[in-house]
Amino acid sequence: MPATPQDYPSARDLMDALRFLPEEGQIWLGEQRMLLMSLQASAFFRNELVTTLGIERARGVFIRLGYYSGLQDAELGEALRGKALGLRDSFMAGPQLHALQGHVQAIPVRVEIDPEHNRFHSEFIWKGSFEVEVWRPRGVQATPVCWTLLGYASGYATQLLGREVQYREVECMGCGDAQCRIEGRFAEEWPDHEAFSALLREAPLIDELYDLQARVATLEGDLARRPRDEDWGPIGSAPDFREMLAMLDSAAAAEVPVLLLGETGTGKEILARRLHDQSQRTEGPFIAVNCAAIPPELIESELFGVEKGAYTGATQSRLGRFERAHGGTLFLDELSELSPRAQAALLRALQEQQIERVGGQAVREVDVRVVAATHTDLHQRVEEGRFRRDLFFRLNAFTLTVPPLRERHEDIHALAEHFLARCEHHYQRRTLGFSDQARSALTQYAWPGNVRELKNTIERGVILTTDHKHITERALFGDYQVPTLKREKSQGLDDQGRLVESVDTSRGDASPRRHIQALFEAGLTPEDIEREMLVAAQAASEGNIAAAARRLGMTRPAYAYRLKKYGLR
Repeated sequence: MPATPQDYPSARDLMDALRFLPEEGQIWLGEQRMLLMSLQASAFFRNELVTTLGIERARGVFIRLGYYSGLQDAELGEALRGKALGLRDSFMAGPQLHALQGHVQAIPVRVEIDPEHNRFHSEFIWKGSFEVEVWRPRGVQATPVCWTLLGYASGYATQLLGREVQYREVECMGCGDAQCRIEGRFAEEWPDHEAFSALLREAPLIDELYDLQARVATLEGDLARRPRDEDWGPIGSAPDFREMLAMLDSAAAAEVPVLLLGETGTGKEILARRLHDQSQRTEGPFIAVNCAAIPPELIESELFGVEKGAYTGATQSRLGRFERAHGGTLFLDELSELSPRAQAALLRALQEQQIERVGGQAVREVDVRVVAATHTDLHQRVEEGRFRRDLFFRLNAFTLTVPPLRERHEDIHALAEHFLARCEHHYQRRTLGFSDQARSALTQYAWPGNVRELKNTIERGVILTTDHKHITERALFGDYQVPTLKREKSQGLDDQGRLVESVDTSRGDASPRRHIQALFEAGLTPEDIEREMLVAAQAASEGNIAAAARRLGMTRPAYAYRLKKYGLR
């Protein structure tokens, strides 16, 4: 159907998604971190690539650059308009975002979107193309020059419609034409669609990235020695973490007990497993027990075993963890939760390498290396009389403190990518990875639950993210807003394009509550509010009733009825 510039919905929602943080040196559009680059710098970069790669290869690079940018912007357009305004207005957000970013003004000539009946055709006039300006010094070209813009339009429509769309620049001012004009159709409707598709995939882009991720995940699964979440080595390059890891490795060959101190969730069991794997006991068993998860009255039987008839219900003899770990390593997590009696038995086991089963008389020899861990201050518990002093000094021979995740900022992204690959493989998902804002939030969050919490957070993000979408901050953290972007100090754009203090619209639920409170304070009735919404929609749509109705999520007859009700027509 023919289209006019009046078909555009108001760009206020897109403008509100743009935030400037001058003090932080950051610009954000939705969850994407943006950059301002001068036109001259862009021209220099393009000339460098053309000179280095040749014009055809450089063209492919810039088309793919635009294509990827369009994929990302389509997520924002759909998020802001998809449910309330529908597919057409979500589509129109693409050229509006392109204009907001200073790339080009797109004037609609024809927009026909009907995926259910296999119809898509759009036509736009481009005015003020930045790429035409970049190419002016080179003179008239033989082929169209708006490479990035063309890739953007193709990527945006493809991502939004879930089906490959391709655009062609049928007129270009860079070729001496009077205007730049593009047409977009489903890919197969173009006779050269295979060549264009090959151009998009000349370098590892989305499909290649998905394929590579799938192959890596499959390989990791095939090489896995044990199908456990714990079966991965410590990951990190933070200086304190690497220093601790080096000390751990140096203690591996010795038989001395090792005490691991650190907050809950820092990965102490993984470190204990590494100690075992690098020791001379690597062929022996690795047995882990969480002392806090076992009732105090049962801890001794769990550790040292039970003889038949020792108590009611003991119908047969049972090995304890010490005997099961014979020839290997016993990992005692949350050691401080041991009862006084269990502490005494543990001390004897460490000193004599002997145990007695509960209800038994025989002394049994055990060859076990003990690695203990706790998140509490054992020294304080000793002073309070809640932990045996002699056992503490016995275990304190080689003590390592595992740094919390909040002190390992440089490790967070490596760990997050590791867990992302595992979760995508497990749930058979193909996301586009983390949004820029999600990455920033991962770094700024305090992580009271440490690595374990990070793993659970990434798993949540993967579960809540559909294929071919970025994992957002909200998918990771829910309604909790990480204080990362200092939104209260950000600036946005008013209707004249000037920077003003902005209102945070990054949360779909927080902003409406703020506005509703203002309406309460103004003493407005529901009728007053509805009337003002109608007036605002009419003004934003420049009198176009159909567009105003779509903006409010109404049918045209329902909208017209309300206009008549309030005497607005």
